Amino acid sequence: MVYLRYPIAPLFLFLCLSASNSRAQSPTLPDAPGLSPLVATASSSLAEVSPSDTAPYADRSSFSFSSAQDQSSSTSQTAGLNSNVPHQKPGTTLPLDADGNPIPLERQQPQRILGFMPNFRSVSAGAKPHPPGWKYNFTVATHQATDYSTFLFLGLTSLFAEGYNEHPSLGKGPAGFYAYGWRGFLDKTDGTYLSAWLLPSLLHEDTRFYPLGHGHSIVAREFYVIDRQAITRTYGGAPTLNIAGLGGKVLTQVISRTYYPPSATNFGSLAEKFGYSVMRDVIFSNIREFYPDIAAHYIRKHREKVARQAALDAHPTTP
Repeated sequence: MVYLRYPIAPLFLFLCLSASNSRAQSPTLPDAPGLSPLVATASSSLAEVSPSDTAPYADRSSFSFSSAQDQSSSTSQTAGLNSNVPHQKPGTTLPLDADGNPIPLERQQPQRILGFMPNFRSVSAGAKPHPPGWKYNFTVATHQATDYSTFLFLGLTSLFAEGYNEHPSLGKGPAGFYAYGWRGFLDKTDGTYLSAWLLPSLLHEDTRFYPLGHGHSIVAREFYVIDRQAITRTYGGAPTLNIAGLGGKVLTQVISRTYYPPSATNFGSLAEKFGYSVMRDVIFSNIREFYPDIAAHYIRKHREKVARQAALDAHPTTP
């Protein structure tokens, strides 16, 4: 099997993707509301997003985040909180569920986890997702394939692969790192476009991540995350086999035989790479499933601290 030794193809592909992404001008992806990094969120949206800690999570209609509700509270602590915590920036809106109710923090999927990890293909629990289709799927896939975080991750994985001499025929040092890098870029790009655009659009499968969300046991949510590798939903919302997701991973390994050395294209090597790909998806899906709970916990802690400080400022003690 003849494989590519020179990076002409990946460079050409990278230029095409960059041009496509620049024309798109970083389109807004409506399925993941802009939950900013934790500290920024805590300081800019707390007065607007304040679900009751005692409200039943199964009833979304029981949550209300509006400032009007906060201002109607008769407690001095709440009044202090509303007057001292900055309100939401003008022109921005809270993410709403399919019934028009604000989505609690525990159910919101940010576009970036911790401010840098891309999360463009997740849908907040209860939200009405953007209808999938050829154009929309391509936009999301391009946004993810050309995101800066992709190249940071690619650099790290290439560095480790070169350091462990995973494929000796690719060499060592800067030349070896480059050889691993552009092949890894093709792997990642092929997998993204196959699993997020081409196959889902052909098969009408919605391969975005829909979290099970708060209100279920940790064990149930963990099993849900794992079975999402094999089960997805159709455009109409019915469960179906995840042919697009798994098929994209398989086709990525088949295509990789054209640019990896023969020693890396035997069945064992390809199966190992497929397994790593599934494992990475499970790990990242776990982060997407549980991150909103963790973020909401620390945001509430910050709110309580702000409320206590506001109460002290409103009623200072005299020595």
